[in-house]
Formats: sequence, C-alpha cells, structure tokens
Amino acid sequence: MRAVAFCALTALTLSACTVGPDFVAPVVQAPQSFGPEPRDVPSRTTSAEPDPQWWRCFRDDELTSLEKRLAAQNLDLKTAAERVEQAGAERTVVASQGLPHLEAQSTDVHERLSENGIFSRAVAAPGAPLTFAVLQQGLNASWELDLFGKVRRAVEAQDATTLAAIENRRGIAISALAELAQNYVALRGTQAGLAIVERNLRVAEDNIRIVESRFANGVTTTLDLAQARSQRESIAEVLPVLRTREAEVINAIGLLLGLEPRALEGELRRPKAIPAPPRQIAVGLPSTLLQRRPDIGEAEARLHAALAEIGEAEAEFYPDVNLVGDFNVQSLTLKKLFRASSTQWMLGPTVTLPIFQGGRLTGNLALKESRHREAAIEFQKTLLRAWKEVDDAMTAYAQAQKRRAAAARAAGQDRIALGVSRERYQQGLVDFLNVNASLTQLLRSENDLVESEVEMASQLVKLYRALGGGWEIAE
Repeated sequence: MRAVAFCALTALTLSACTVGPDFVAPVVQAPQSFGPEPRDVPSRTTSAEPDPQWWRCFRDDELTSLEKRLAAQNLDLKTAAERVEQAGAERTVVASQGLPHLEAQSTDVHERLSENGIFSRAVAAPGAPLTFAVLQQGLNASWELDLFGKVRRAVEAQDATTLAAIENRRGIAISALAELAQNYVALRGTQAGLAIVERNLRVAEDNIRIVESRFANGVTTTLDLAQARSQRESIAEVLPVLRTREAEVINAIGLLLGLEPRALEGELRRPKAIPAPPRQIAVGLPSTLLQRRPDIGEAEARLHAALAEIGEAEAEFYPDVNLVGDFNVQSLTLKKLFRASSTQWMLGPTVTLPIFQGGRLTGNLALKESRHREAAIEFQKTLLRAWKEVDDAMTAYAQAQKRRAAAARAAGQDRIALGVSRERYQQGLVDFLNVNASLTQLLRSENDLVESEVEMASQLVKLYRALGGGWEIAE
C-alpha cells in the first residue's frame, strides 16, 4: 500500500495524513478566437466581453421586465435552489463523521428473571428477588480520528458536489432566461403575422369591392368575383391559427414566471415590434467560456468529486481508529444510584484493520478510478461542445441576417407587383387572376420577412445562451 510507512508514523503521533491524489484544475488549451464570420451583415460580433444581462441589448423594456421577474419567480430555479440546499445539508452530514459524538443515556428497566433459565445456574444471594429494577444514567462518547483522510476526502467530494449543484442551478437560469426571450420573440413575431394577415385581409376586401363594381358595370365575370371572395376567406382562415398560437406563447411565458394561464394576457396582448438586434455583438474569447458557462464549471466540479472519491476509497485500505469513552452510574435502587461505588466507565482507542473483504475494497477503488476517468472524458466533451455551440450560433446568426435582408427585398418587390397588377386590372388590361396571384405572393413574402426577423432574433438569443452568462441575475 502507498504511504504505509509515513502513515504509520503519523498514526503514532496522532497527526493525520490524507491518502489519494489531490485535485488540480485541468489546464485548458482554448482557441485564440472564434471562427471568422461574414462582415457584410449589419450586426457584427466583436471580441469584447459580453454583457451578463444580454437581453438588454434588444432595448425592449417589456422583455427586460419579464427577465427580472423570472429570476425571482421561476419554479425550476426554485427547485434547483433546493437541490443546492440539499447538497449543503449532505455536506454537514458527511463532515459530522469526523467530529466527536456525545450521547446521553437514561435507563429505567424493570426485569424479572426466570427461575428455570440461566439464573437458575447461578447461586443467588439469600432472599434475592427475581423481579428488580435497573437504573442507569450515563454519557457515551466517540471520535473517529480520520488518520488517513477518509472523512476529509468524503467532505471534499461533497463540497465539489455542492459546487456542481450551484453550477447546475446557474445552467438552469441561463436556459430559463433564454427560453423566455425566445418565447417573447415568438410572441411578437406571431403578433406581427396577425397584423400582416389583417392588413392583407383589408386589401382582399378592397379587391372584392373593385370586382363587384366592375361586375355591376358588366366589365367582368362571376369568375373574378368568386376568386376575389375565395381569396378573402383563404386569408381569414389563418387568423384563428395565429390567435391560438398567440395565446399559447403568452401562457408559456406565464409558466416560466410561475403564473397561472392568462395571467399575462392584459400585459402582452398589445402588439410590439419584434426585438431588433444591436449593431455589435460582444462574444468575448473562447478562453472566457470557462467562467461564463455553468456546464463547464459543473463538469469540473464533478471531476473534482470523482477524484476525491478515489482518496476516500484508498483510505478504506487503512485502519480505522476511534477514541471511545463511556461513563455511567448503575444501581438497582435510586438511593444508591449516584454513589461513587455505582460508577462504571471505559476509555480507550479501538482499531479496525481490514484483512479480508472478498475483493470489495479493490473493486470499489477500481470503480472510483473508472468514474474519475469518465468524468475527465465528460469534461473534455463539455468543453468541445461549448466551443461548437458558440461557433454554430455565430454562423447561424450571420446567415439569419442575410436571409432577413433577402426577405425584405422580396417583400418590397411584391408590394410593387401588387400595386401594378391592381392598377392594370382596374384599367382592364389583365384579369383578376394576376391580382390574386400578386396578393398571395405578397402575403407569403411578408410572412417570410416576419419569420426571418424572428429567426434572426432567436439565433441571437441562442448565441447568448451558448456564450453563457446571465445567471448572475438569479444569484
């Protein structure tokens, strides 16, 4: 066994050693910078340190207010906070194993001995009764000296587990903050879609009046009239779908804030613009992800806990030394209970040395070492996943901006096309089918524009989520 000679000397001097490897934070070789992104977009990334309260970049007071309330009201965060409390309580339980224990005992037992039992083999004093009471008062003390660090390693592992619970809570905070922002963006996108449908519905109704006027003058057919009326109904049938979607997203935001359904309808029913990204997005450097991403901190804490458990398993190979003490008074009568002659006591060390355990200790150590190697692999995987998520999010955000620009140009051309087709129809140069097709295409392109704006804002939220940070507001 390792450190046998040293620990034997330590045991003799009643000082303690701690077996097992000591934790050293892993050295991470981070990339110098994130990958280059297109520069021909209106909102570009910079290497500046990102704002922890990243949602403020959208300059939307309603969103900022919702995020602040979420930090205090989210039920998942409250659950995660309880897990942190539980981990702290478990640490107290584990640490108590290395502290002195003191117990008080009080006994008042009434007993009758059998005339035909073991007592019949003894020679009793003349007149000794078979029924009697035993009174005993005393103190029992014990203290595990933890000479080889089994308890200290257990406490170290639990400290790391508590830190992992804290980091997990921070990760839940980031996820909840990002989910709220994405739901908010989706809500404003749905409301923008409703506005487009209502606007185009008015255009379709205006088209019907134009066709009805021409029909009354005998310059058009019932086919044009039927097409105009059909188009109005086709546009109107989208409204219930969007209204349902609006109600669902409002309820989703309410659930994130721990509120009952429809609690936020009065606050969020009034439409607002889709949050617009800023011109510059601070993303920092890859090396700073270690401080901002809770999943990396949690993986490191679990790596630490796994290493400490190796030391705990190694300590089981060494003797357990306990100081025990027992002092009490015992008597058959209350009158004699507190006399000096009624005292009895015991004091001294007890040593337990494992000799043969059937492979339990060796198997347990092998198990802990394997779990530590697994934790090291998971830490490396978490790092790579973090860098990948940021890189993917940056690319997706840049491409979403390009899609939004193309959608805006397409919608502008379709508006021109609709105006020209309506004018030419009123002049009798084309049939209503051209107007119908132009309006349908405009509705599609305007919806595409709204979807591209929602995607652009959502991709920015995903980028901030990948960068980490924001959990500070929930601390």
